[in-house]
Amino acid sequence: MSDESGTERYLRLTVELTVEVNDLGALQAAALKEINHPEADLDDAERREQAELVSADESGATALQWLIEPDHVLGLIEHIESIEPREAVLGVEPSEGPAEEDEDGEHDHHH
Repeated sequence: MSDESGTERYLRLTVELTVEVNDLGALQAAALKEINHPEADLDDAERREQAELVSADESGATALQWLIEPDHVLGLIEHIESIEPREAVLGVEPSEGPAEEDEDGEHDHHH
């Protein structure tokens, strides 16, 4: 949705999420299912390459990356009809665990 006056505004949204992997095998199996899905935009060589990457990554980060849709983050925003996604970039990397401020079980939500 573009502003008719030519005053479009772009906002970059940054989200940090730490997840605990309880079953690496199940996580990898779910990612492999996505990789092998007929609607995945991959040729056979790409499917094999991605499957090998998922299977070899003992952290689970590569598998998790296959299971997250960055555009779903827009579901967290009220008045969704007022914005239009333009770009989604997703990075997943191993973590040492929750950040210090998360360990007390309280979550800080700003609205």
